[in-house]
Amino acid sequence: MTGKLDPFFDRHESPYLPALPPLPPPYSSLDPTMVASSNKWASLTSLLLSLTSAVVRVSAEPIPAALEARGVWDPTCQRIDAETSDATDVYGAGTLHYAQGVHHWASSSSQLSDCVVEVGSTADIGVVLKIVAETNTPFAVKGGGHSANAGFSSTEGVHISLAKYSDVKYDSASKTAEIGAGLIWDDVYEKLEPYGVNVVGGRVSGVGVAGFTLGGGYSWLTNQHGLTADNMVAYELVKPDGTVATVTAKSDPELWFGLRGGMNNFGIVTKFTMKTFPQTQVWGGLITYTFNTIDEVSAATEKFSANVKDPKAAILTTYNFVGGQPGISLLIFYDWPTQPEGIFDEFLAIPHFTKDVNTRSFLSLVTSSPVQVTTGLRAHFQMVPVLEYTPEFLKAVVNETNYWGTRLTLLSGAFFSFAAEPFQKDIYTHSLPNTRAYPPTGAQFFSPFNIFFGWTDPFKDDLFTGAVVQSANALVAAATAQGQSNLAGVPLYPNYASKSVSVEQVWGANLPRLKALKRRVDPNNVMGLAGGFKV
Repeated sequence: MTGKLDPFFDRHESPYLPALPPLPPPYSSLDPTMVASSNKWASLTSLLLSLTSAVVRVSAEPIPAALEARGVWDPTCQRIDAETSDATDVYGAGTLHYAQGVHHWASSSSQLSDCVVEVGSTADIGVVLKIVAETNTPFAVKGGGHSANAGFSSTEGVHISLAKYSDVKYDSASKTAEIGAGLIWDDVYEKLEPYGVNVVGGRVSGVGVAGFTLGGGYSWLTNQHGLTADNMVAYELVKPDGTVATVTAKSDPELWFGLRGGMNNFGIVTKFTMKTFPQTQVWGGLITYTFNTIDEVSAATEKFSANVKDPKAAILTTYNFVGGQPGISLLIFYDWPTQPEGIFDEFLAIPHFTKDVNTRSFLSLVTSSPVQVTTGLRAHFQMVPVLEYTPEFLKAVVNETNYWGTRLTLLSGAFFSFAAEPFQKDIYTHSLPNTRAYPPTGAQFFSPFNIFFGWTDPFKDDLFTGAVVQSANALVAAATAQGQSNLAGVPLYPNYASKSVSVEQVWGANLPRLKALKRRVDPNNVMGLAGGFKV
């Protein structure tokens, strides 16, 4: 790799990247000189400021009090309103609660539903499930609303909001925390901080508790304690038939297995009881780098991934193309108020664009991530399983970042990121074999490398979602060509997987077992009326 990147390189020059067809019409005739000119008027700083300002403007927009009148006209919604208790509210379009209910971090994941049902009790959730089953009405369940797959936690039918499940209760005797399914992890960390404890949860701001946990969950604390699913004690579950169960490893081992990485196939989880761990202040934060230092950051990332054995240390290296420019945002983490010498020295020695690294609370570190500037963009994810972050693979990542950024920025592309997430290779051993749906096996660890594209034009959804999947396929081919064999068959982390991914690609060898569990728990396929990866 050279010290300076040419953003207008030929992507196909890399021996590790297979040739892909050109962009489809009308995009195939895009003038490269127009793309080049975009670099002259856009920079990382200006784009971040403009995106932040847009978020502030939208969030500050006043909503007339008169719109709070609940206008519900759909017959199914009217029936739900009539048959549920006063603990549950039903809202029609034009109300603040409706707008909050359907809102998602990614605007492409929001849909206009017939109504929003803010459920207030497990009994009422059972009533709602009964009604949608009888009327064959599509529905969705939304916790924090961070899914990047349209239709996974949104619907044009009945939209169930878990917003009222917002409590965090810490039990010092059992060293556990009961966490409501309507929360985001920021809220959880804030409420546990006074007790000096923490849970294994999300790494960046705005991520919802429910979907994250049901998909498995990779955390800053994963090297020490495993996935979020590995640290569950109990689930409060409303089953598809409306009955309520507290599911533990002893009460129902098969359902326990299914809820640990099996997504929303077996009912609606309203509360999660999790193990807690003592939490001091931590050290770390965000460093951003410009394009001329990308080679150095890649080298430091490769060295960290291959050599650092301290489970308290973690990084997240994200290759970005923003505002017409490539660059890197690096999150570094050490689970102690000070860092040992040597672990992060190479990163700290590289000339940076911005730096916000210090001793701080765990919540402060999580909110130091820049992800909130992408709020409101249309978005799509896809995972690439990575065995080793080799120099050759990271060069392929840089090529992909520049290739798609230079070609799609003028087509409403606003944010392109490729996130390297190295973990220690023994993290799957924190759970007993065959006790969770994802990952299907703990025999070999593959890093959950994540691709994210953000754009603004809803008429280009197919173009961008297709580009994300194409890029992921190219990187799988690149890694395979370098000797990281059999990547095409590796199960994909469901929280990063594109909706185009098959259930076989998510759960692999565990799929027959999950289907058998599904037949027992949901014989009438009530949960099939909701979106998501369905077994």
